[in-house]
Amino acid sequence: MTVVEEANNKKSVLVVDDNPENIHVLNGILSPYYKVKAAINGKIAIKLACEQEKPDIILLDIMMADLDGFAVCQYLKKLPDTAEIPIIFVSAKTEVADETKGFDLGAVDYITKPVSPPIVLARVSAHLKLADQKLHLMSLVKERTADLEKTRIEIVESLGRAAEFKDNETGMHVVRMSWYSYYLAQRCTGNENWSELLRNAARMHDIGKIGIPDEVLLKPGKLDADEWAIMQKHVEYGVEILGKQETDLLVLAVEVAKYHHEKWDGSGYPNGISGEEIPLSARIVAIADVFDALTSDRPYKKAWSVEKAVALIESEAGKHFDPELVPEFKACLAKILMIKDKNTG
Repeated sequence: MTVVEEANNKKSVLVVDDNPENIHVLNGILSPYYKVKAAINGKIAIKLACEQEKPDIILLDIMMADLDGFAVCQYLKKLPDTAEIPIIFVSAKTEVADETKGFDLGAVDYITKPVSPPIVLARVSAHLKLADQKLHLMSLVKERTADLEKTRIEIVESLGRAAEFKDNETGMHVVRMSWYSYYLAQRCTGNENWSELLRNAARMHDIGKIGIPDEVLLKPGKLDADEWAIMQKHVEYGVEILGKQETDLLVLAVEVAKYHHEKWDGSGYPNGISGEEIPLSARIVAIADVFDALTSDRPYKKAWSVEKAVALIESEAGKHFDPELVPEFKACLAKILMIKDKNTG
């Protein structure tokens, strides 16, 4: 390792004290081993701590004129970007109450003045090692969480396809309509995270079809009253299959499964609710689901043209569908048709 590389790999320490002599002392102790920055008051300390190249650790005096060390610590611990930086108070205040307050605010250690060089070096080294270990553990947890989320989504996709295979050979309906839902949600809300969540939750909208007998689900003709009552049970079955959930994805999946057959004018099922009583997720999925059903071959019908399907959706604005969502759906049509072309066959 070159001298430059070694210097660049040094951890950085921010020393905060309104007494230049104290800064000089700490700089002399630390500079042979670390990159040292200094701040002569609390405001400068906050500015330096919030820079792109953040310090790895902060040595913070308590008694300062503008903002005392307690205020600086409290402020930095509330900011997501600086909350994990270890803070060691370095102070002449030796009362137990002062030490207790420092730890309560989130400091990791407390060194009293006048400082002992071996103690300063030992404490700084120990807390930097602990911080590295914590970051490593957080990285492992994040990686594991991502793996679990990926697995959860794969299960959701599999269950969604399982329901569709009963009346759709390719199972591509859930793929298409989930993307239609995503684009419509993205346009309506501008919330990328929620839109992606809905894309995955939408795959579960008809999971309850697993419980519908084939003679009803696959009947080529119109269902009679008794058969229609059985078909409607797929909503209830879907909610039961998904059960009571706590993760955002599956909570949204239950919401979609339960409400996507409700209609804006209150004539839908299972509860006959109307307007904005119907969750936005279900109002979005209702349009996506119907459009794909209309433009796809089913056991009981041939696929409609896109133009005919769009005309039907327009005619149902304010009746079946949320009237404000219909024009937004049309605005997404180019993206929707790309998904349709890519996932048909």
